[in-house]
Amino acid sequence: MSELRDSEIRRLDLTLLLVFLGLLRHRKAASVAAELGLTQSAISQALKRLRDIFGDELFLRRPHGMEPTATALALEAPIARAVEALRGALGAARRFDPADASGIVRIAALDAEQAVLIPGLAARLREAAPGLRLSVQPLGRAEAVDALAAGRADLSLGFLWDTPDWISGERLFDEGFLVAGRPEVLPAAPRISLDAYCAADHVLVSPGADLRGIVDRRLAEMGLERRVVLGLPAFLPALAAVAAAPAIVTLPARVARAFAPGFGLALAEPPLEIRRFPVSVFWHRRNDADPQTEWLRSQARLAAGD
Repeated sequence: MSELRDSEIRRLDLTLLLVFLGLLRHRKAASVAAELGLTQSAISQALKRLRDIFGDELFLRRPHGMEPTATALALEAPIARAVEALRGALGAARRFDPADASGIVRIAALDAEQAVLIPGLAARLREAAPGLRLSVQPLGRAEAVDALAAGRADLSLGFLWDTPDWISGERLFDEGFLVAGRPEVLPAAPRISLDAYCAADHVLVSPGADLRGIVDRRLAEMGLERRVVLGLPAFLPALAAVAAAPAIVTLPARVARAFAPGFGLALAEPPLEIRRFPVSVFWHRRNDADPQTEWLRSQARLAAGD
């Protein structure tokens, strides 16, 4: 492909470039149309214009979707940089007033962050930005990263040990663990011996429905084990379960302190060392300079400090 002449560059517009990048990302015209708020006919017309400008088919129709040509793949990085540069320039110059903002803020968060961060964040948004609506998606780590990449989520709350270089993050707080159970199950609270801990029936919280977790791996390193009698995908049902039966649950400390007393449960420090983890807010790097994203991050920091 030869260099584009000025007359050809003049035929390009931002919508064409967004359609091009959307087709590379989704490989389906319908998905790009939904993402950009365009009709499929408009996507087809945009693709025809792109083919005329670049003198290449760019995308070939296949049973599984649109397959990019070698030219399209070569154009991906420079066009993405150009679009990101324009986004950054517009974002830096754009004024954001929460009182006048409108639309939907989409946040990916699992139940621990939903329980301890979302209520405070939602209250702050209702007060400072009443035109913004908040939608929370219960997405795990890999799913949350995918949602940020595809623009289906504006922010993600939680923890990721490894993040792609196109994800930005800010630590909100470090989290540890507590053990919750009925007072007669934890008679020495706020302590519990390792023997008593291993002898107890346990409820395990795992979004993937596993019956082994970080505690079991740590016990195995010590040559010990515990008996997990119930696996649940969320922490509040787990607290309800141990309130109804003589079992204990090990859970994030903020969740335990906020909700265990309401179930009439006692709290104890775990009798073994469990690795602490950071709870952070994540966003796509394309939104590093976006004023609304910056403001939302500040509200997440405030909610974490409540």
